[in-house]
Amino acid sequence: MKNILVASYDLEIGGVERSLISLLDTMDVNRYKLDLMLYRHQGEFLNFLTPNVQLVEEIPAYTAFRKSIKVLLQEKRYLLTFTRLLAKAHCSLIAKWRSYQEPGYYQMQLMWKYAVPFLPTVKKKYDVAISYLWPHDCVAYKVKAKQKIAWIHTDYSQLEINKEQDLKIWKCFDCIIAVSEACKDAFLTIYPQLSKRVVVMENISAPEYIKKMALKDERNEMTKDPRFKLLTVARLSQAKGIDLAIEAMRTLKERGNHFVWYVVGYGGDEEHIRYLIKKYRLEEDFILLGKKTNPYPYMKASDVYVQPSKYEGKALTVVEAQILSKPVLITNYPTAKSQIENNIDGLICSMDAEGLIAGIERLFEDKELRQSLQFNCLQKNYHNTQELNKLYQLIDGDSNGVGSLPHERVREVL
Repeated sequence: MKNILVASYDLEIGGVERSLISLLDTMDVNRYKLDLMLYRHQGEFLNFLTPNVQLVEEIPAYTAFRKSIKVLLQEKRYLLTFTRLLAKAHCSLIAKWRSYQEPGYYQMQLMWKYAVPFLPTVKKKYDVAISYLWPHDCVAYKVKAKQKIAWIHTDYSQLEINKEQDLKIWKCFDCIIAVSEACKDAFLTIYPQLSKRVVVMENISAPEYIKKMALKDERNEMTKDPRFKLLTVARLSQAKGIDLAIEAMRTLKERGNHFVWYVVGYGGDEEHIRYLIKKYRLEEDFILLGKKTNPYPYMKASDVYVQPSKYEGKALTVVEAQILSKPVLITNYPTAKSQIENNIDGLICSMDAEGLIAGIERLFEDKELRQSLQFNCLQKNYHNTQELNKLYQLIDGDSNGVGSLPHERVREVL
């Protein structure tokens, strides 16, 4: 039985975290012994961990990445505090020079770069170590394993980071798993030299579980609302396009449409989003519901699910809405066509407020279209646990058409 380590940040509510829970829940524990390393033992999804997974003891130094500088000072972690301040200062300087729109990714990259020399190495040796969420420095440099695998969950071509620095990390991994073909293609536009290491494995979906959870808490804020209900489940960040949604809702209201837009989620842009809602007087029309460990009753109560993202790898929430046979509208982000078949099991609109408005009004006015999208979703088979076979083949050393592993890993000297 092979010993496998899976590493990630925490189990706060999010699409990547939900996909991780599904992966751990469906892996064959008679075949592999699974250890889960969370840099911080935190998050509502901790309660959803299967008992077949061993949660390894938290290493205090690794919790620093999700703590404020103030808290680190209180804990007397002066070296890690210094690396955080250094990363922030370096990022601010470079972000202005390069006109970064989302410098947070680059700052996170720098945080790891400067902190790694001061982080302890994981004592236990593993057959396989999996880094589930970028940045992947911990598994690259601080875990000893015969084989290392890293995951890609987003459209990598959109990230504003230091690509040369990042390439050093990717070269430490035998295999890189992308959650969709489009996600893989986007990654390889940046790193074509890694083409032999990249394979595609879709996020594991759990249709029965989603349908079961959708029947709980059915009496919620949305079910009582008589208006035409739009829903987005997303992190409150620039990448998810919530600002575009607010702009679209502003125009829809001005046209006298009886729509309401609900958002399930939380994130760093919440203050700015609330400012926009207040600015456009949408307090009764664009409603933030906050964190929900179970978003499925809200999906079930919606008339249309909308994903207004500016980029995605493959949005798990879109698949979940389709499992609940909801009409879906998504923006034309670079990987959108790998997400849905336009006019078959969803609609793709232009990535701006005007596109969202046109798509929403079309779905509202055309009941037959909504029913057609719903029917096509009902006919589709969303069971994909067979995707696990790709991971098993990689772990057991049988690539067999899934991509060949390199014979050597490039090890960088710290």
